[in-house]
Amino acid sequence: MTSAPAADQRRLLDVQELDTRLAQLAHKRRTLPALARLVELDGRLADLDAALVTSRTAASDLRTELAKAEADVAQVRSRAARDQQRLDGGQVGAKDAQALTSELASLAARQSHLEDVELEVMERLESHEAVLQDLEQAQGALVADRDAVVAERAAGYAEIDAEAARVRADRERAADGLDAGLVALYERLRGQLGGSGAAALRGNRCEGCRLELNPLDLEAIRARPADAVVRCEECGRILVRLTDA
Repeated sequence: MTSAPAADQRRLLDVQELDTRLAQLAHKRRTLPALARLVELDGRLADLDAALVTSRTAASDLRTELAKAEADVAQVRSRAARDQQRLDGGQVGAKDAQALTSELASLAARQSHLEDVELEVMERLESHEAVLQDLEQAQGALVADRDAVVAERAAGYAEIDAEAARVRADRERAADGLDAGLVALYERLRGQLGGSGAAALRGNRCEGCRLELNPLDLEAIRARPADAVVRCEECGRILVRLTDA
């Protein structure tokens, strides 16, 4: 590409400015604070979910253990009640009455032990259920926080996307009718040079790489026709000469 109307070259700087703004908006969209906050919240929720699984499993096991302890106590109480009923009925002989009395004493000791076991399991279950309740409340709070951050992210996306749509429309208008060869070169360079394919020459400095051109290169550039497409010797960008620079 050796030439393009000087006016098109100057308009190319407007296109570059809008492309830069679009790149900034894309970066802003990728780095919204809400995104990092969501990563943090998701990590905390994952840890909390694991703790909840452990706590719920422990509580379930203790409920099963408590049900067994309660059943053991009930069985002993039922046996003691039957023995006491037979003894109170007076329908057993002295030997059987002595055996029943002895068994009742043994059952009472057994019942006392089982009730201690039942109480211990009950206390452990209450402790686990208190922890479980705290975990569930913490999970609810985190879920609410996450929902709020998701809404914040959506609002941020909507704002950025609306601005990007306006900038794209401006960019389309700015690029409309530009020399096709100039645009093709610009797009190729923009892809190679991190999104910046054209820059202004202000004084003796390229606004793209911010480096000053040596006097010989600068003299050669200024000697070229106004429609000549020149490139920065340092960074390779299209160098747009401004009459007021």
